[in-house]
Amino acid sequence: MLDPGNRLKMAAAMVRPGSRVADIGTDHAYLPVYLILKGTIPSALACDLRQGPLCNAQKTVAAYGLEAQITLRLSDGFDRIDPSEAEDFVLCGMGGTLMAQLLDRTPWLKDPAKRLILQPQSHEEDVRGWLLENGFSILREDACTDDGKLYACLTAAYTGTNSPVSPAAPYIGALPQCGKPEALMKLKKTRDRLRLKAAHCPPAQAQTYADILKELEATIDALSDRS
Repeated sequence: MLDPGNRLKMAAAMVRPGSRVADIGTDHAYLPVYLILKGTIPSALACDLRQGPLCNAQKTVAAYGLEAQITLRLSDGFDRIDPSEAEDFVLCGMGGTLMAQLLDRTPWLKDPAKRLILQPQSHEEDVRGWLLENGFSILREDACTDDGKLYACLTAAYTGTNSPVSPAAPYIGALPQCGKPEALMKLKKTRDRLRLKAAHCPPAQAQTYADILKELEATIDALSDRS
């Protein structure tokens, strides 16, 4: 059985059983292969921007004899995916800023029947902020360590909700509900990064950073008391 590692297993756990998956930025296609071998999904699209990773994906798919169930496709984000081809869309292994850009140019994702499983490598706040500003609700968030690195992963769906949120919400997300030590570690890492940014920000942004850090600190303190 293929072992894709903790971070991809975390993303795989958010995929709905029986759904068709599009793995955007598939690299070696470990995620779709793992999901099919487990019997979680019937089929998948394995998409990547470059031919090199797709060649790696092809080797993995062939090694497990899954050519009939996994379609390889050269695609820049969602550009060459038809909305009818999948229900669950996974994006792992890219920065949060790029991830938000790919989501922003794909309006057909605003469909309550679809799910997004997103694991940004950096700037998680850009992804959460885009979701909250565009009518998506974060349904669940998780965190783990893999090869000594911390990762967060979330699943979201379009609900049309545009309720006001605090400036700290994109930095916190649904991690407080996760209940794992890794979630607290992730929030502390975000706090430390924000402290550095706040120390070098223009005076006009100082109060915004102060407000975000205050809420973030309160969240961390509450979780620390609970653990």
